[in-house]
Amino acid sequence: MSDILKELDAVLEARKNESADSSYVASLYEKGMEKILKKVAEESAETVMAAKDLQHHPSMENQQHLVYEIADLWFHTMVLLSSQNLSSNDVITELQRRFGLSGHAEKASREED
Repeated sequence: MSDILKELDAVLEARKNESADSSYVASLYEKGMEKILKKVAEESAETVMAAKDLQHHPSMENQQHLVYEIADLWFHTMVLLSSQNLSSNDVITELQRRFGLSGHAEKASREED
């Protein structure tokens, strides 16, 4: 399943060397962090709205819409990671570190920092 994430990481990295005219991702990189963060915020809001729609109006169509919005959110967060020379593997590694750890314990460990 994570092969697509590795492939996307490679594409995002390659886009750093492309013209902003030829690539949406390259245009985001060129516009800088503020634009990337704006897209992440926009996609987050759209994800929340899609989840609320699904909650109030359960349907296959609304389920698909939520998945679509989450895919956009994941994509744009991966652009953010790549812009900071990070990758999906860094997130996977962190999730693996947390796996099996109680959410309360994980949160408490962050509060001690």
